Amino acid sequence: MPRRRTSSSSSSTAPSAAPRNRTPQPVRVRRRSFGDFVKAFLAFVVLLVLVVGVPLALATQIGWPLPDGAPSLDWLQREITVQTFLHILTVVVWFAWAQFTACVLVEVKAALSGVGVPGRVPGAGPSQLLARQLVAALLLVGATAASLTPGLSQLGQSMEGNQKPSVAAAQQTPGIFAQQQEQAAGTASALAEQAGQAAARADGGSAAHGDTKYYRIQPPEGRHHDSLWEIADRHLGDGRRYKEIFELNKDRVQPDGSKLSEASLIRPGWIMEMPGDARGGELVEMPDEAPNVSEQVQQQISDYARTGDHAQGGGGSGAHGGGDNAQVSLPEQRPAPATPATPAPSAGQDHAATPAAADHSFGLPEALLAAPLLAAGLLGALGRRRRQALWQSALGSVGGRRGMEPPTPTGDAQDVQDALLVGADPEGVRLLDRALRGLAAALAAESRPLPVVYAAWLSGNGDLHLQLAQPAGKPPAPWQLGQDQTFWLLARADAERYEDVDTAAPYPGLVSLGTMDDSRLLLNLESVPGIVSLGGSEADRTAVFASVAAELATNGWSDRMTITLVGFGDDLTPLAPNRIRHLDGFEDLFETMSAETRQRRGALGAAGHDSVLTGRTGPAQHTRWAPHLVLLASQPSDEDALRLAELAADAGRLGIGYLVGTEGTDLPGAAWEMQITGEGKLLAPLLGLELEAQTLPAAQQRAVVELFTDADPEHGPGGSDGPGGASGTANTPPFLVDISEQGRPAVYARLVGSYEIIGLDAPDGERSALLHEALALLLLHREGVHPRVLSSALWPRGVTADVRDALLERLRAWLGTDPDGTPRLTTDATGRLTLAKSVVSDLDVLRSLYYEATQGRGVGSRQVRGRLLTDALVLVRGPLLADRPEGRYRWLTHEIIDAQLPLLVADTGLALSEFHLEKNRAEKAIEALNAALRTAPADERLWHELLRATHTTGDTDRLHALAADLVGRSGARGVPPRTEALLDELLPTWREGVAAAG
Repeated sequence: MPRRRTSSSSSSTAPSAAPRNRTPQPVRVRRRSFGDFVKAFLAFVVLLVLVVGVPLALATQIGWPLPDGAPSLDWLQREITVQTFLHILTVVVWFAWAQFTACVLVEVKAALSGVGVPGRVPGAGPSQLLARQLVAALLLVGATAASLTPGLSQLGQSMEGNQKPSVAAAQQTPGIFAQQQEQAAGTASALAEQAGQAAARADGGSAAHGDTKYYRIQPPEGRHHDSLWEIADRHLGDGRRYKEIFELNKDRVQPDGSKLSEASLIRPGWIMEMPGDARGGELVEMPDEAPNVSEQVQQQISDYARTGDHAQGGGGSGAHGGGDNAQVSLPEQRPAPATPATPAPSAGQDHAATPAAADHSFGLPEALLAAPLLAAGLLGALGRRRRQALWQSALGSVGGRRGMEPPTPTGDAQDVQDALLVGADPEGVRLLDRALRGLAAALAAESRPLPVVYAAWLSGNGDLHLQLAQPAGKPPAPWQLGQDQTFWLLARADAERYEDVDTAAPYPGLVSLGTMDDSRLLLNLESVPGIVSLGGSEADRTAVFASVAAELATNGWSDRMTITLVGFGDDLTPLAPNRIRHLDGFEDLFETMSAETRQRRGALGAAGHDSVLTGRTGPAQHTRWAPHLVLLASQPSDEDALRLAELAADAGRLGIGYLVGTEGTDLPGAAWEMQITGEGKLLAPLLGLELEAQTLPAAQQRAVVELFTDADPEHGPGGSDGPGGASGTANTPPFLVDISEQGRPAVYARLVGSYEIIGLDAPDGERSALLHEALALLLLHREGVHPRVLSSALWPRGVTADVRDALLERLRAWLGTDPDGTPRLTTDATGRLTLAKSVVSDLDVLRSLYYEATQGRGVGSRQVRGRLLTDALVLVRGPLLADRPEGRYRWLTHEIIDAQLPLLVADTGLALSEFHLEKNRAEKAIEALNAALRTAPADERLWHELLRATHTTGDTDRLHALAADLVGRSGARGVPPRTEALLDELLPTWREGVAAAG
């Protein structure tokens, strides 16, 4: 239901230009309608019938169902009659009545006291829900109705004084129903009007500029909570002056016995001394000048006024580290360790160890260089997509492989791919994932629930800080308490000792927003108590939304997730078709999310869970409690925004998050508000944030989608919808070698097997490993390698520009020049490093031989095809770079050559086997297949052809031995279905032979 609001009571007419976490101004008290009284009367009747009528009816009509005496063994021999069943049913009804009555008492107590969240009666989900609705309707006409939806800030007053929540303005209201929210708003309005009447005389009087004024923190209105920024904005004309209020009241004892220690940690009922120039109807002068204020409040203000001198004398400088921080505060940094435990560099740090190294980016997109977690997720997902395409292409091939070589990116797509290779921090993603899952497993072992986490900070020295919504006790080892009770800290050295654990990802909704003081912020969109709004220009907002969507779709610290996009111009579905879905407009979104919200509420109630965090660690993990994150890029209308706010009222506990774009800073129902500036700053003053925003601009977004689309076997080049096929260009290697006698290379490197180089002198021993690794990278990328990609591959922890340039000069000198004076290492027009055609590898030769045999000269000549395939298979001496040193060549994890080479070898073996079987040379075919299996032992196609070739020999014992070998290799997974079907066809008694051999 839309809420009506009055104008602010502040005398200031100059609103702050900064984005604000807006606390709506008091609304008018809603008058009770005739319908309200009818609902209250009906609720009273239903309660009377259920609480009083049911037991009276049972007592008078049926009587007491339990036996009068002690049970005996004779009862077991008695005949079971209809009366027995009636007695059992009566006992069940009595228990149901007792449970419902307990629910009514719990709800009435919580409603009348106005303190704390109503307690949960065990096993009474639907009963307590009915009791809550009836009590709410009954008390709708009373002044106590607003207390049905107390905020968490009120709950905090009933806790011990040292347990203060981390976020005050972002705490959620546990109320579910819009009716209850309206009641809370009405009471807040009444309190505001009472305070306004009390202060009206002060505004109308002759108060001097320096008079002492006080403000009493108001209870939450709906889902909005009072904050120092809002108070300063209303009464001082500038929200940034909240620091003055904080300094005046820091460490002073409040009426509930606690103290103000952080600007975000304020509670309803606290007193705030205001600067002398504060103005506004909600302010209270000294108690004797405010007769309309209750005696209790007068006494509280009077007592608080006596603490002023003490506060200024004892706590003026403020030693607390988070004194000026707001809700999501920056953690305190630990000193860097003395030993070299530097983490892998964040964006663009690879070569920014000195100012000289940061002089230019060689044309690579800076946004992706500055997004290490996003780049790592995209790079990993792209590699998986390309491997999937290779296998799908191999299994779908007929008479030759389709799409053996993935398309080589060009233009913007090539720049984006290089930026991903440079900026990615896969080690950081791995440590983050292991740390979070390890924490979940440790808490589950202690039978403790997961705490609500608002944000995670990755500090410059690699430590992980989790910022909790409220204190959750001592964290399990090796986690430690951080700067206060709401920070849990895990040192990088401890994170590196974590092992993989089989548990659900606890916080999959974490997503990077940007950096602040060398720390990276990940906001947990899933836990936000309501809507997060993002203001700014459309282009800037779109860049932030695209970054958030891409990271959520590909991150490495989640399992399952649904991401719903509304108002996105470019389709991001190719990044993760199983996660991302697009909706056309708000109506589709509202219909979809309304149904899912109801389903999740019911599922939580039926399972007896308070939130998805409870369910995520239970038996339903991996399935029921996956997060659903909604990104609404276009601003909804005011009416739609209110509908969305009601829908998101308890989204935090349901695992649903909302990020909504807005042109201004005034989105109804927004719990947290942020704004992106044209300079790339992400601002959220009340959250204490001023970040260097992480973005994915439109051009880079299109290039990323292009990379994923080209890797799709169904739509990319060489796929079923593309121009590829057995003779298409997709099968052409990126670099063809002259395999004739006249085409002998000047430099020949053997990569398939042990690494050997022919044609070059051995380099300097100290730098030999680096030079060999650099040459291997260049040989695997004949299209060219960006200098920053090369340096980040060789020095993943970072390197200065002078060291990088010195290596390139040594590499040029080592490779030398061709007889005509042409350097063998050159730079192309795009600035990428390329090798001359006179420098080749055995992998280049292998590709060229297979291409010539299947699509070149071998197509028209059987003799040539057999010779080329035999020469190709002879080149295979083992896996790629089999003897590479420990700790080097880590860049191979980003490559798909480890999937390409086995497929290429398998295709070569299959083609040669077919060549021999055409002339009934089964033994030659078996020899070729066994040679291919040494490099590609997991290729099912090779085993199928080996079974067929062995079957043609007519040697049943040999076929039985091969079947037994296959079963032994399959392990616990068993023989694949297609292989099992082939064995049934070729050797029906294979199971008996395997059992006898076993």
